[in-house]
Amino acid sequence: MYLSQKHQDANPPLTSPPRRALVGLGFAAALLLASGLARADPLLTYPLKIKGHGLRAELANTEETRRTGLMHRRSMADNQGMLFVYEQPGLHAMWMKNTLIPLSVAFLDRDGRIINIEDMQPETLDAHGAAAEASYSLEMNQGWFAKRGIKPGDRVEGLKTIPR
Repeated sequence: MYLSQKHQDANPPLTSPPRRALVGLGFAAALLLASGLARADPLLTYPLKIKGHGLRAELANTEETRRTGLMHRRSMADNQGMLFVYEQPGLHAMWMKNTLIPLSVAFLDRDGRIINIEDMQPETLDAHGAAAEASYSLEMNQGWFAKRGIKPGDRVEGLKTIPR
């Protein structure tokens, strides 16, 4: 970028120690992000509870966040998940394209009752759909619901605090 003489005089050269350190830090951060070693901050998480079992769910409530979901993640903490919030109730479906970890998905009605739970295998294109009109779906590590005895008819608590 071209700097006028006025701007050049106002800004010390990049070789001064403090500026050189800042430039070096910025370059190192850019390399980490480009290499995939550092990732962006996770989405905001919200506390939910099912049959007394607490979890924290990242929120996917826009077209972009719903489309991306948990793609490219290599792992997820045990009581961590992603809650998909749909604009309209419907027969929504999920797939696992570019998703590297096995997941279970629970489809929820507008009151937070679980309609059905499906296990999904990594990097597959199989559609896993809601058995009835769903307003939400909740993805967790595969087997999370089964290990806790959570099944269709159980209710997810905490959805009223979720932004739509």
